[in-house]
Amino acid sequence: MDIRIDDLSGPEVKQILTEHLEDMFATSPPECVFALDLDGLKKPNITFWTVWEDSQLLGCGALKSHDDTHGEIKSMRTTLAARNKGGASTLLHHILDTAKQKGLNIISLETGSQDFFKPARKLYAKHGFIECGPFSDYKLDPHSVFMTRKI
Repeated sequence: MDIRIDDLSGPEVKQILTEHLEDMFATSPPECVFALDLDGLKKPNITFWTVWEDSQLLGCGALKSHDDTHGEIKSMRTTLAARNKGGASTLLHHILDTAKQKGLNIISLETGSQDFFKPARKLYAKHGFIECGPFSDYKLDPHSVFMTRKI
């Protein structure tokens, strides 16, 4: 697997992010969707990666820096063909390693509380994330699960 910083310009990346947003809006009320679109992922405090096997996109994910110590995982997604093949874990390790290199010591995330998000919550728990309260600008809501871990 090849993990690379991505400029979000390729058609495969646009497709996976479109699918991601469509799923978020299909499973959560609009006011509870915090997934970022292409422009949102191009902010200077966000690094966006894609995972490839040969020329096939397997997934994507991003790290948003809130400050010098706290980061947030955004837009973690694998393609349907790549599910359960280890791409998400590989990318998550890469994001955590990068966060550590940047000097961040806390990584948090927001995901959904619905059954659709159960595999994501299971993945994060497997990698040491525990549930926590809202962070940054998030507010407590029944459609969100907040998770965090120290690096």
